[in-house]
Amino acid sequence: MNVNREKKTSRIEELNQAFDKYNTFYLLDFMKMPVEQAVELRRRLREQAYSFKVVKNRLALRALKEDFPDDLKNVFQGPTGIAFAKENPINLARILKDFSDEFKVLKVKGGLVEGQFLSPESFSELASLTSREDLIAKFCHLMALPLIKLSQTWQAPINSLGRLLSQLKSKK
Repeated sequence: MNVNREKKTSRIEELNQAFDKYNTFYLLDFMKMPVEQAVELRRRLREQAYSFKVVKNRLALRALKEDFPDDLKNVFQGPTGIAFAKENPINLARILKDFSDEFKVLKVKGGLVEGQFLSPESFSELASLTSREDLIAKFCHLMALPLIKLSQTWQAPINSLGRLLSQLKSKK
């Protein structure tokens, strides 16, 4: 077997494992991105436990599963980088959007978010969502709020009675 063919086969297998391992990934166009900015992007992603790979489109298309949407397969054109996320896809989208706004060299071509195709138009909407942890905190606060109000309502007569008794005591 040819050495070049072996490299391609191993690269396809590596991408196939990455597509199996990560349920969310964004396809990026990084044309005209200087090396320093690419290194900075990789550093920012690595800090948050995300990964970034530059891929050849033909190899990536061979590694894609048949059950992936056809829209996703149409996005593999031009220079393509893939940012992978195992969890918290909104945070990854936010990092990519911030990087794109800062350096103006990164463009999202599409992606797959928890098994669903993501168009470039809906990427900015996704990046502007609040994080999962914030949503859970808001939900918990809203769930606890009626109990807090009920507790305050029950304590109000007792507090009033206590103030009334202390005022009566001070008058005598």
